[in-house]
Amino acid sequence: MMDRDRSADLRAIAIEAALLVREPLAAAFRSEMAVDYKVDLHDIVTKHDRQAEETIRALILERLPGSTIVGEEYGASGEGRVRWYIDPIDGTSNFARGIAFWCVSIGVTVDDEIVAGVILDPVTGNMFSADLTGAWLNGHPLKSSALADERKATLITGYPVARDFRLDGRERALENFATLAETFSTLRRPGSAALSIAHVAAGWADAAAGFGVNTWDVTAAILLLRQAGGTYTSLPMGKVEPESPDHFCPGYIAVGAGASYPTLSRIGQDISMRRTAAGPVKTHAQSSMHTKPNHEINAPNDS
Repeated sequence: MMDRDRSADLRAIAIEAALLVREPLAAAFRSEMAVDYKVDLHDIVTKHDRQAEETIRALILERLPGSTIVGEEYGASGEGRVRWYIDPIDGTSNFARGIAFWCVSIGVTVDDEIVAGVILDPVTGNMFSADLTGAWLNGHPLKSSALADERKATLITGYPVARDFRLDGRERALENFATLAETFSTLRRPGSAALSIAHVAAGWADAAAGFGVNTWDVTAAILLLRQAGGTYTSLPMGKVEPESPDHFCPGYIAVGAGASYPTLSRIGQDISMRRTAAGPVKTHAQSSMHTKPNHEINAPNDS
């Protein structure tokens, strides 16, 4: 078990790294920028993603030489026990189009235990952070809350896209989405998994669900939500072994404190079980230390 003081030290480094890129990213937001495509037209990247990750990597290695770093843009490097998962801009599509819902996410693990995390919203200046001693928003203790009745609750999730039609079948994918739309009071699809879960941790939304995320999207958010009192359920989705650590799983259900949503849970588990039955499973080792981003796992509606 990681020492709590050490966990707080790692959180401080993550905060410093996130703040280092805040002003450059905020200045670039809503400016003219070129966009590149990584795998398809849904998977975009800008020079600002790459520059921010380079800056974050350099600061981390300066503060803690020997760290392992796994980033969305440059993959994995290093062999240290302390592992940093970096998404320099979670919500690049929003960032590139001028939609103000994107963030910097930095999660830290030691031997696959999540011990620190930071999610920075450069537009609002909100700094969400967590370590083994608690969770905070702008330095103040963070406590999650959610409406008990799913019929009155707000759910952040994606809508079905081509990949979901291919994996689940068009009829079933649309039926699942329709059930959620009929069950919950409000559905929203803002487009950043990390920031969506942070909003659940803050009590600004009741739940969030995603079925195609990467480790750098959710590592920080998992600890934040749990330390704030919420629940995070991982879904292997046929991509990783069922016993894999939560942050390796490409599916999730995040719910605020005091709530349990049976319809969301049933649909999420059903999607995961069907995809598990239909496809090959990635081993724990493959999931934890791939050398470059796994864009097959990352769904366009979660980026």
